Amino acid sequence: MKLVETSVKRPVGVIMIVLAIMALGVVSLRNLAIDLYPEIDLPVAVVSTSYEGAAPEDVEKLVSRPIESAVSSIEGIELVQSQSQFGASIVFMMFNTGADLDTTLIEVREQVDRVKAMLPQGANEPVVLRFDPQQMPVMWVSMTGDSPENLQQLAEDRIVPYLERQGDVGSIQVQGGKIREVQVITDPEELAEYGLTAGLLVQAINANNQSASAGVVQEEGKDLQVRITGEFQNVEDIKNVLITTPMGERVTLEEVADVRDTFQEQTSLTKINGEHAVVLTVLKKSDGNTVEVSDNVREAVDELNEDLPERVELKTVLDTADFIRISIDSVMQNMLIGGLFAVLVLLLFLKSLRATIVIGLSIPIAVISTFTLMYFTGETVNVLTLGGLALGIGMMVDSSIVILEHIVTYRSRGYSLKEAAKLGASELAPAVIASTTTTLVVFLPIVFVEGIASELFTPLALTVSFSLIASLAVSVTLIPMLSSKLLGKISKDNGRRYWFDQFLDWINKGYRVALRFVLRRRWIVVIGTVLMITGSILLIPQIGTEFIPESDQGQVQISVETEQGTTLEQMEDLTRKISEKLDAYEESIETSFLTVGGGGYAGFSSQSNTASYTIQLVGPSEREMDTRTFVEEVTEDLEEYTDEAEIVVADLATGISGAVSPIQVNLNGPEYEKLEELAADVMEEIKDIDGITTVESSVTETRPELNLIVDEEAAADYGLTYADVMRQVQMAMNGQIATRFREGGNEINVRFIIPENQRETVEDLKELLITSQRGLVELQEVASIEEVEGPSALTRQNQQNQVNVNVDIADRDLGSVSSDIEKRLEAMDIDEDYSFSVGGQAEDMQEAFSDLAVALVFSIFLVYAVMAVQFENFLFPLIIMFSMPATVIGVVGGLYVTGLPLSVPAFIGVIMLAGIVVNNAIVLVDYINILRRGGMERQEAILEAGPSRLRPILMTSLTTILGMIPLALAFGVGAEAQQPLAIVIIFGLGISMLFTLLLIPVVYTLFDDLTRKFVKNREIE
Repeated sequence: MKLVETSVKRPVGVIMIVLAIMALGVVSLRNLAIDLYPEIDLPVAVVSTSYEGAAPEDVEKLVSRPIESAVSSIEGIELVQSQSQFGASIVFMMFNTGADLDTTLIEVREQVDRVKAMLPQGANEPVVLRFDPQQMPVMWVSMTGDSPENLQQLAEDRIVPYLERQGDVGSIQVQGGKIREVQVITDPEELAEYGLTAGLLVQAINANNQSASAGVVQEEGKDLQVRITGEFQNVEDIKNVLITTPMGERVTLEEVADVRDTFQEQTSLTKINGEHAVVLTVLKKSDGNTVEVSDNVREAVDELNEDLPERVELKTVLDTADFIRISIDSVMQNMLIGGLFAVLVLLLFLKSLRATIVIGLSIPIAVISTFTLMYFTGETVNVLTLGGLALGIGMMVDSSIVILEHIVTYRSRGYSLKEAAKLGASELAPAVIASTTTTLVVFLPIVFVEGIASELFTPLALTVSFSLIASLAVSVTLIPMLSSKLLGKISKDNGRRYWFDQFLDWINKGYRVALRFVLRRRWIVVIGTVLMITGSILLIPQIGTEFIPESDQGQVQISVETEQGTTLEQMEDLTRKISEKLDAYEESIETSFLTVGGGGYAGFSSQSNTASYTIQLVGPSEREMDTRTFVEEVTEDLEEYTDEAEIVVADLATGISGAVSPIQVNLNGPEYEKLEELAADVMEEIKDIDGITTVESSVTETRPELNLIVDEEAAADYGLTYADVMRQVQMAMNGQIATRFREGGNEINVRFIIPENQRETVEDLKELLITSQRGLVELQEVASIEEVEGPSALTRQNQQNQVNVNVDIADRDLGSVSSDIEKRLEAMDIDEDYSFSVGGQAEDMQEAFSDLAVALVFSIFLVYAVMAVQFENFLFPLIIMFSMPATVIGVVGGLYVTGLPLSVPAFIGVIMLAGIVVNNAIVLVDYINILRRGGMERQEAILEAGPSRLRPILMTSLTTILGMIPLALAFGVGAEAQQPLAIVIIFGLGISMLFTLLLIPVVYTLFDDLTRKFVKNREIE
């Protein structure tokens, strides 16, 4: 090859190119973004609408359904799901994979705009958003040292604006503080004495809090804008608003109402390690990088702490980037260990430090070149891309080993260094290119597979491909050039490594004996292989299946939910008891972040009956128990409070699957009441299945409601309409924002509301005074009130009512539990108008396995096609393909021995094996053919080719296997995702190597006999 000759003739040029690539790679690495996993680009949009004070049934009927109908006709939509909860509607839309969400969002907004006029008067304008499942808080920063109101003010004035200016920071949310508000507390009876109503006061305040332009006047040739300013400057301006009564009397607002400069009613509170604190939640931009956001915010926090008041302190309490950094460091460490193993194997086999250096240099050059390709293709440094590099470490040297060995062969024949380098590399370069191509082509189908499997593992496939391409380029350019300069004399069989040569000679002799044995008992070997493969396939149900292994980052979440209607004070008392139980684990807990109240998507639907602990444990080396054990022990300790609340302790494992339930049974049908009954039956039916830990229904809890039924005839007698009654009740119970005013750069709400002691109990509601044309009238005179139990949330999917049953599992694989659940559901007598489907991670797993199975079939076909082109023959590639079935024995056996289920990463490993295992068979069959073309008899050719090719086969296989051992052992944090992949390749390649050395020669002879017989029959004809 001219490329080889050029590299040998122009070593300086090669070195300069390599140095340039290395420099570019280093620069690329410094600019590559770092993340835990590749970003998943799911085309999902959401329409959120608040409808303050409305019950879930009203939200569904008046808001969710019209929006569902409007967006369902959009082209490319796959799924429409709505959640109607107290005071809020959320409609999710999932589009076909590959849809342009920017264009689609415009169409969604257009459709929503068409139905805005149909929404009820109290509903706010719908907000259309791009839904990003990864748009979760990146870090939490606590503020302590002052009162909640002062901390809130400080956060809004200085800290939030400063942090939001940092790179990649999307927004900052403030929790646990007190927000200033001006409350105008009115008493209907007092207002009635003046002939006033709350509505008249609202109009008066609005009229006095306005500025307007009054035209333009000229003076000395200049146009001067006339502006009438009447906006409130402070609370005193509000108190002094003049109001004219119907009798003509003029009074100020503070004479007829109690005007208070106070704070909004607190609906949530936050605690850090048991102490009250204001917490800043940091969210990144949709295209931002978690680690960069963390670095920028941490630097900004240090700068702010220097200028804050003396007592106030900002402190990072939780940072998701910490786990990312540790995981990346662990994978990098595994790469280095794997590379060291590969170099040691080379040193052991080559018996030459110079030769080892020649090949060993291909590893760092290939790795750094890969970073350059990653940068220009937009990939990030994450656990999967680095895992791909770690997996490719052992394979990177395969091409270089083959080239170098052939150069050494020519050198041993007496050729000069340059001639040996040129002839040896040129002769085997085409075969090396073809061999590498068989490994590369298996990744092509993965790139074209749709769904989450493609989103996650395409970066891994690209990284491995980049590393192999780089290593191939090194093997046909740098290796010949370095060999011509550095390769010394051929090592003799003496010295300290002589024992290893004796060991290889012993293996060679044993292998030759084994070859003679199997060639005499060919059908026994074939039948035995078939039986072993069959047994392995039958063993698959025993190993089970799962989606993607979850990584343990030492984070635990405790969710507490009491019956609807529980007050914030009651929840705080309960969490105080729970916190006392957690004190027993203070040595294992680094940070405990408690939120009482709050909840709901996009800030809607604040719920005082919920609380959530986010607990960060200390490092694995600093605690005696793993996270799962911690979860089990805490769950047991909190059982005494299960009568008071529903408490769920969960391991926040940072899995790729995120927060999706392992198994979700979706029940669909026309009537909610029937669905609730069906959900209860399903829960009862499946709860005793082995492996199921918790079963929850989306309608387990109901919300106590007071239904207010207006008597329209009675109301009409007082000159009231349904709308009049509804408006006054809403203002009395929830308050009404009359206006806003600015003070010191802050916008402050002015809220009208009645005294708290007039809206606390059901009797207060009945006796609520309504202003009518005939004066004041109690609410119970114009409406009846009944207490009922209503759903806390209503779900619909594709415009059909839905109830979900969520299932958590432990100590058993996902596939087996899912299969048992489906069998139980199919045996149930379910009405034909109702249906069920199994979703969650179980559904994602089935879809991924289906897509990857198709990718595996295409990968095998492509490998065969490449080999057919290489050999220019259809028969020899077919013989080589028999090395693939034997990998089933290694794959299943490896997973069974290690106790790992078949997962998506393991399936990716199977696809990679399709391109790796054939390389050994190619080397063997190719040399057998060479010897036979030289005139050697078939049996002798096999007995000669096998032992002579055993050495390179062992070298290439061992470098790959040993390079993956650190990943297979899951050293460090975050290595769980690559462990099944490494296990599959190690066992699959190891077992396949043995079968290649013994089975392929047998298959070769069988096909050769069949070919001879076929040719003989043709000649007779």
